[in-house]
Amino acid sequence: MLDKCTIKPAEEKVTPTFNVIVPEGRLSSEQKTKVAVALGGTYKELTGVPENLTQVIFIEVKRGNSFVGGAPLDTDQISVEGHLRVGRSVEAKRSLIERTVEAVAQAAAMPKNHVWAHLVDMPASQIAEFGHVVPEPGGEAAWIAALPEAERKEIEAIGPVRRAS
Repeated sequence: MLDKCTIKPAEEKVTPTFNVIVPEGRLSSEQKTKVAVALGGTYKELTGVPENLTQVIFIEVKRGNSFVGGAPLDTDQISVEGHLRVGRSVEAKRSLIERTVEAVAQAAAMPKNHVWAHLVDMPASQIAEFGHVVPEPGGEAAWIAALPEAERKEIEAIGPVRRAS
């Protein structure tokens, strides 16, 4: 197990988005749930962000529509793109990327060398969630407090974490 390298919880309280790109039909519904739970759990452990605020989107690609080096990719590969706010240390990002690869490989029952992962740092000013541009790290409480009551309640009501069976 890797040494825990945390990202301070106060720095990240808005929804990270992970796009999981997989060959069409590669993952069952149960495996998708396991991958989503693994990503949410890993992110929560490192950042303190509640799992129910981690967005995971599965994008299935038909065989023959993914290329590496100009040739169709014929291996069983999963690519994970994590879109996050800037502000993390190199060590924290490295820990997150390594833990993401491990968690996804285990959840998808595939070798680690078939999981590619990329983190995309984005300035808060270029991210909108729940219809509003997100705050700079540390400004989450004030941001949420300034939202209309109905929107705050909607955010607070985001469902409980669904556990893979």
